[in-house]
Amino acid sequence: MRNCYLSMLMIILLLVQSCTQVAEKSVEGAENLSIEYDKITLPNGLDVILHQDKSDPIVAVAILIHAGSNREKPGRTGFAHFFEHMLFQRSENVPEGAFFKNINEWGGTFNGGTWTDGTVYYEVVPKDALEKVLWMESDRMGFFINSVTKASLEGEKPVVKNEKRQRYDNVAYGNTSAVINKALYPPNHPYNWLTIGELEDLQNATLDDVKEFYDQYYGPNNATLVLTGDFDKEEAKKMIEKYFGEIPSRGVDKPLDPQPVTLDSTIALYHEDNFASLPEIRMVWPTVEQYHQDQWALDVLGNILSDGKRAPLYKVIVEDRELAPEVSANNRSSELAGTFTIRIRANEGVDLDSVKTEVFNALVKFENEGVNIKDLDRIKAGLETNFYNGISSVLGKAFQLATYNEYAGSPDFVKTDIGNIKAVTQEDVMKVYKKYIKDKHYVQTSFVPKGKLDLAVTGGKAAELKEEAIVPGTETAIVDQEPSDDYPRTESSFDRTQEPPFGEAPLLNPPAIWTSELSNGMGVYGIEYNELPLVNFSIRIAGGHMAEDLSKAGLTNILTDLLMEGTRSKTPEELEDAIGQLGANINVYTSDESITISANCLSRNYEATLNLVEEILLDPRWDAKEFDRIKKAAINKIQQRDVNPNSLAAIVMDKKLYGKDNILGAPISGTIESVESITMDDLKAYYDKYFSPSIANFHIAGNVPKDDVKASIASIGNKWTAKEVTLPEMEIPASAEQPQVYFVDVPNAKQSVIQIGRVTVDGNNKDFYPLTVANYRLGSGSGGRLFQVLREDKGYTYGAYSYVGRKKIKGPFIAASSVKSNVTLEALETFKEVIGNYADTYTEEDLEKTKSALIKTNTRNFETLYSLVGILQTISTYDLPLNYIDHQQEILKNMTTEDVKALVNKYMDLKNMVYVIVGDKATQFERLKVDGMGNPVLVDKNGNEITVM
Repeated sequence: MRNCYLSMLMIILLLVQSCTQVAEKSVEGAENLSIEYDKITLPNGLDVILHQDKSDPIVAVAILIHAGSNREKPGRTGFAHFFEHMLFQRSENVPEGAFFKNINEWGGTFNGGTWTDGTVYYEVVPKDALEKVLWMESDRMGFFINSVTKASLEGEKPVVKNEKRQRYDNVAYGNTSAVINKALYPPNHPYNWLTIGELEDLQNATLDDVKEFYDQYYGPNNATLVLTGDFDKEEAKKMIEKYFGEIPSRGVDKPLDPQPVTLDSTIALYHEDNFASLPEIRMVWPTVEQYHQDQWALDVLGNILSDGKRAPLYKVIVEDRELAPEVSANNRSSELAGTFTIRIRANEGVDLDSVKTEVFNALVKFENEGVNIKDLDRIKAGLETNFYNGISSVLGKAFQLATYNEYAGSPDFVKTDIGNIKAVTQEDVMKVYKKYIKDKHYVQTSFVPKGKLDLAVTGGKAAELKEEAIVPGTETAIVDQEPSDDYPRTESSFDRTQEPPFGEAPLLNPPAIWTSELSNGMGVYGIEYNELPLVNFSIRIAGGHMAEDLSKAGLTNILTDLLMEGTRSKTPEELEDAIGQLGANINVYTSDESITISANCLSRNYEATLNLVEEILLDPRWDAKEFDRIKKAAINKIQQRDVNPNSLAAIVMDKKLYGKDNILGAPISGTIESVESITMDDLKAYYDKYFSPSIANFHIAGNVPKDDVKASIASIGNKWTAKEVTLPEMEIPASAEQPQVYFVDVPNAKQSVIQIGRVTVDGNNKDFYPLTVANYRLGSGSGGRLFQVLREDKGYTYGAYSYVGRKKIKGPFIAASSVKSNVTLEALETFKEVIGNYADTYTEEDLEKTKSALIKTNTRNFETLYSLVGILQTISTYDLPLNYIDHQQEILKNMTTEDVKALVNKYMDLKNMVYVIVGDKATQFERLKVDGMGNPVLVDKNGNEITVM
């Protein structure tokens, strides 16, 4: 349930409003896009949609319940999301914790998400686990409520409250939406509160609340079940009828009517944000519900105002007045109502009064100039590419089908949706602007750093926010109580206590990889993939952050941004237009060990997109004005980064693992001082020294034949001259010989971020892959021991995980979590206990489940173009054999428990660990002075020691 309701909300909105669908392989226009499906409705009212996709031996199951936080009552806010959590515990016939453990062990992935208007549960598994998933999902739809006890209810409350702290209360600007919603909507409006709810309401949830919500909204008649992937239709129908058909209809299945709102006056509010480093203004106008006739023009209006070099908000605020590095404007139409939001996070010290003034100046500019047809065409051109990107996975198809069925009445509504977007005219955009924005009342918020109220817009009132106090000391963990099986059983026509067997084992057929080499020495790796008319490709150049001078940390981060700002023959605006007219996506980014140029486009636009990538790569513009803007934007992001607890933990950990004199011990975005020192000549010097095909590789996956690819990239081979490049050698410090805790103070932090780490091996070392295998049962997912103990048993956190990072140099082992502040010590000791006992308690069963899960996981590794290009990049980066996955599986099959224990003892020894904690010093620092970890050392945001008085 990581990235739970918030990420699901964004996915659903993207699917609904960007119209992502599966389609015919060749189309003339986006309005012809469609999906083949079978739809049946069971006698109990459950809508069932089936779509076959046999390209990979996997299936996705998605169940969308038409009930979100809009079905809650004041005083019981957050309950729909809390209820979603409860359904992951157990049901009458599915044991405690099975959802967290089983899906991972079957080689699948799962999650759930709640938003204002609905809740979705989903799994993607190898095809042989389909019946098992249907058994589990049907059990919680029809055989759940009797298994809920007061102990299980109380046990989940700390987890949900930790999620609220992590996502809202312990991050900058986290409570802005809560302030806006309460101001915009009346107290009894279903959008008055956030989906996460209030801590007090969560604590007050009762068993009667659970039962009422289940009976009212979780009937099959209020849901859509979608199955996509590799299955036999007739067998699937029989299984669905068997498991879901006997669940009786119940409760409410009528959607709520739209409840749009209006404002009688403009409301201005301000808040001193404990975690903010920069002032931010949001202006929110009420608009319309989803599928209202004006929604599509409002969606386009957001893009027209803020997206692109010609956008008036960008022109005035970013370019002309230099008040902020970026702007955003968007319409969000939900089931009951909608909002149009302008958000600007200003530069340090900027008075938000000036930003507000310039927002209205930009709107006047828009009124005078109107809608630029090039921008309107650019927005529409991206539609088809986004369509195909959205359905490149079976899960994306499942979400799309379920969403349109529940909220528009039919999956076929996509044609109407796309048609409405394509039909938007310049006049339509101006019409909705005048109708909903111009001279209309709005809600305005000014969130400013602590002690800088002078930056807030004048004339506002203080926002009312409930802030949780930190009470020193410990907090009682979840009641240690075995779940009782003493409850009445819901009758069934068959024995549901018996977990169904696996089906026929899936046969994996990895795509063929071809290789070549250009005349300049650049390696070429390709996969022809014809399922969709899409292409993904990248050029990866070795170097990146590791090739920077320490005093110029952040240089490649600025360089990659600048490369997207025009070419020798194209201004930044002209390059943006050229990319936009193709509906393509091109990005340049840096990492610790490389710089990557990536692109995604329709296959018919592949060569034109490649030509633009070639131009970006070989003919940079070196635009001085954009360079200055990008530097300021980089500093703005560093200022935001330096108050983010998770970012601070990562920065300090890197410094302690790789050393203060090692470039990898510095953040990839640099520091304010290092970025300010970077000049255009520095960027050109790096480009001249390290941009060479001799240390680069080209990767492509998609609907383009090998011969066509080779012909298309010959030009790069001829134009890009190779040079001799020597990359810096990294000296990696030895692991610590004694454990040490480093503490970063974030006053009044509601949570403590904990990271535990050490350096291990490089990505080509023979121990690397076996070490990832050893880590699997420790912390690679919700079935790992860290998650099970710290979240499920103790209730200290929303999630706890560990991983082994892959680098050309020695990568890190990291275990991490965010925990409630007043259990910082207890959580740290629990980490130590779980990791310290891991080798001694590792069993043959652990290994067998790991082997089964990792082998089956490979069924999902070849599904999308993104994953295929990722495989090619891994091969080229680490010079692996083309069939390296087969080699890994052979290693996996031969591993023993003794091998795992030896690796754990060698690379996870607690005495070699560095401990980093970011939290509230006033209440937690002294508590950490315990035996076995050394006295905690107070450090600043860069990991430099601070003397404690």
